[in-house]
Amino acid sequence: MRAVVQRVNEASVTVDGEVVGAIERGLLVYLGAARDDDTKDAQYAVDKIAGLRVFPTDDGRMSLSVSDIGGAILVVSQFTLFGDLRRGRRPSFDGAAGPEDAERLYLEVVGGLRGKGLPVETGTFRATMLVQCAVDGPVTIQIDSRKLY
Repeated sequence: MRAVVQRVNEASVTVDGEVVGAIERGLLVYLGAARDDDTKDAQYAVDKIAGLRVFPTDDGRMSLSVSDIGGAILVVSQFTLFGDLRRGRRPSFDGAAGPEDAERLYLEVVGGLRGKGLPVETGTFRATMLVQCAVDGPVTIQIDSRKLY
């Protein structure tokens, strides 16, 4: 699984003119699943996102997690994280999981984060979404379960 995680002061997702998910201070997570990802990849993403220490302490060091600051997480499905531009300018998404597997893994990550007691909002899987956010820092981190292999 791949995730791009941003520290935000606020973030929201709108589908067809209706806000379907919104948070104040916390993490905006764009999440995509690869064709051969499985539960262990989802768990890796859960553990990394939940434990990510990117919020500052009083002395300015990034040492606090989203749970330490009482923040929330907004998870947005994002198959385009697997866009491959090695051949040409139009991305190929052959490396992305199919919709059924991707949704199952996406829901595993959302459930895993909620299981850790974190408040989690989501977008709408397979919908065209308008994502708005106020990135704090800016702090943007990439997580990739393939870095394990």
